[in-house]
Amino acid sequence: MPEAIEIQLKKGALELCVLALLSQHDSYAYDIASQLSESIGMGEGTIYPLMRRLQNDRLVETYLVESPAGPSRKYYRLTDAGRASFASQRAAWSSFSGAVQGILGGVK
Repeated sequence: MPEAIEIQLKKGALELCVLALLSQHDSYAYDIASQLSESIGMGEGTIYPLMRRLQNDRLVETYLVESPAGPSRKYYRLTDAGRASFASQRAAWSSFSGAVQGILGGVK
């Protein structure tokens, strides 16, 4: 796959992936970045601006957790609006990806 296309596909799915991870459990940005790096190859630098935007959009909220080995960690959790956005985005993704699969299934 050409690199530019792959990057655009990843960027398009990034918010949905972050919301999906946070729907499973609260987490801190570095942990989210590590999971995304391992799963889809997204770099850490793309996560922090997205987390700020999600917080500004009130889709996530933060709280601090004391760490025995250093400074407190900022954890993120979904708000009610974040859960609603995740459900909406997941449905849209399912519909879109199903349509693309239908088209690709017919290609020889």
